[in-house]
Amino acid sequence: VQLQASGGGLVQAGASLRLSCAASRRTFSNNGMGWFRQAPGKEREFVAGISWNGGYTYLADSVKGRFTISRDNVKSTVHLQMNSLKPEDTAVYYCAAARGGSYSTDSRLYNYWGQGTLVTVSS
Repeated sequence: VQLQASGGGLVQAGASLRLSCAASRRTFSNNGMGWFRQAPGKEREFVAGISWNGGYTYLADSVKGRFTISRDNVKSTVHLQMNSLKPEDTAVYYCAAARGGSYSTDSRLYNYWGQGTLVTVSS
């Protein structure tokens, strides 16, 4: 599975962005998916996860109420809708495909990673 993340950019605090992750093959529909982020000087952290059929989602406490994860298995894409962005959301965002049908907050359980897309939120 090859993953291509897009949609990052420079925005002001309070703005919205929608990240997209396009997968290269149809078996994407069998994989749980996750979004992670890594800010400068910090470790990569889990942001959001979604099960293979979209039936289960999970968001990190830091983004609950502001971010939403969704997927379209027909188009082999997963999205991260980010609203009410804050400067502390500034990071490189990565999408990843899990080994199985569920998501995980543990990055070690993801086999495939996209190249990352930079989100910068100015105050």
